[in-house]
Amino acid sequence: MYSPVSRLLIVLNLLQARSSITAKELAERLEVNTRSVRRYIIMLQDLGIPVETERGRYGGYRLRPGFKLPPLMWTEEEAVAVTLGLQAVKLLGSGSSQPGVASALAKVERVLPRNILEQVQAIQDMVVLQPEAASDQVSSRWVSLLSMAAYRGQRSRITYQAKDDQQTERVLDCYSVIYLQKHWYAIGYCHLRQDIRLFRLDRIRNVERCEEYFTRPNTFDALAYALQTIAAMPSRWLAEVLLETTLEQISWAVPPTFATLEERSDGILLRAYDDDLDHLARFLVHLGCPFLVMQPPELLEAMQRLGEKITAMVVQAQHYQMHHKLP
Repeated sequence: MYSPVSRLLIVLNLLQARSSITAKELAERLEVNTRSVRRYIIMLQDLGIPVETERGRYGGYRLRPGFKLPPLMWTEEEAVAVTLGLQAVKLLGSGSSQPGVASALAKVERVLPRNILEQVQAIQDMVVLQPEAASDQVSSRWVSLLSMAAYRGQRSRITYQAKDDQQTERVLDCYSVIYLQKHWYAIGYCHLRQDIRLFRLDRIRNVERCEEYFTRPNTFDALAYALQTIAAMPSRWLAEVLLETTLEQISWAVPPTFATLEERSDGILLRAYDDDLDHLARFLVHLGCPFLVMQPPELLEAMQRLGEKITAMVVQAQHYQMHHKLP
């Protein structure tokens, strides 16, 4: 199944590759009827492409003799944007995408004028990008299949391996594919659980397209759902801490996948799940604002241990300075 844009590009490529082609041949290639073919021809003509109609029993379509599409022309800003984008893709952790990135960069270089080509090569050689490396290896095929399923509204059947290694077969209405916090996720309606679910792509073992289609909810915010779901994933401890600050002052310092923030009349309520209360204690001190621990009481013990460590380091530093005074 092709998208309208894909069909339009296919028609253009066939017209460039052949001296002429019939409407029937185009219809078979595009998997549409001849009436739709005429619509795509008109779209190309509206774009200024000189497509001519050949009359007669075996007539068809052809590009005006001597017409050639101009080479790909980019401004320096556009070439820089494409190159940086490809460099970032290369660092996202999908090993199977590496040959595609190298091939795309080579094609970009072949069509650029010399002055812009030098800028692109300078970026490749001298600009260093260090995004968070993905902690898992994900097949680019899963990204491609599920994003296309979401785009078309086509159901998918996936084999999913949970954290405990148990595999289940799921029918999924995929709403979106997201890269977040070093992981790739597919978000959508799971027919097995009869609810919206978040699936890590590195745990998917197989993806198949179904014949059925679905309608994606217009108001669904995939990124907001992912952030809320990850932040609320149960861990050993649920902490509730009242921060004496404003949402504007603190929101930048709290990763949305780690904790949720709720604005109240007496401050900002922070809720976070964590397996390590010592880590949570360090995080709270790092925020740099007064706070009140509401629960669990064990977090107060972790705060006390952290305070004792800081006090011990202060005493050690004072002792060092007393015996190592500078002349």
